[in-house]
Amino acid sequence: MTGKDYHPAETNGYTRSDHEAGSHHTKELKRKKRMKILLYVVIFAVFQTAVVTLFALTIMKFRTPKFRVTSAGIETLNSSTSSFNATMGVELSVKNTNFGHFRYRDTTIDFYHGEIMVGQASVPRGRAKWRSTRRFDVIVDLSANNIASNSQLANDIRDGVLPLRAQSRVRGRITIMFIMKKNKSANLNCNMMLLTQTRQIQNLVCN
Repeated sequence: MTGKDYHPAETNGYTRSDHEAGSHHTKELKRKKRMKILLYVVIFAVFQTAVVTLFALTIMKFRTPKFRVTSAGIETLNSSTSSFNATMGVELSVKNTNFGHFRYRDTTIDFYHGEIMVGQASVPRGRAKWRSTRRFDVIVDLSANNIASNSQLANDIRDGVLPLRAQSRVRGRITIMFIMKKNKSANLNCNMMLLTQTRQIQNLVCN
């Protein structure tokens, strides 16, 4: 050995603390990255839930179709003190607001004066496409005999204003996306006034 003493190289007192700071910074970056990914997952999950909920409440929801008398007109009319006969052309509509077609069976539509049925017509089966209205015409034969025995009918014919009520129910099935099916029925309940002098239908109102 030489006479000179050996002194080891001095180490930087900040080396270890710098390493720890760098490690802490790396962990902090990883934590922020995980939080960002978690935030994206939560946002995506909320978005998906909103889309599914909206889809279920709109497109996948089954709605009851509407069955209505949209217009009516008298083609022939004959009345006397003892009888009443008329031919009426009626336009009917089936409004389907579903995102799938509505296929309905054939039925009948009945016409009443008070509680007495004075006419009936057949409604053929058909199909209303998705979010559309199907319109079609039927011919109704209205008749009443022995009017003298019905004072209200006799008075209405004499006054020239005959109140009529149309009632029916159409039954069918709604099919959405070819896989979801549900039976639905639509009621028809319409009131109108037949003016015998002018042969017109007025005040047509459907509930």
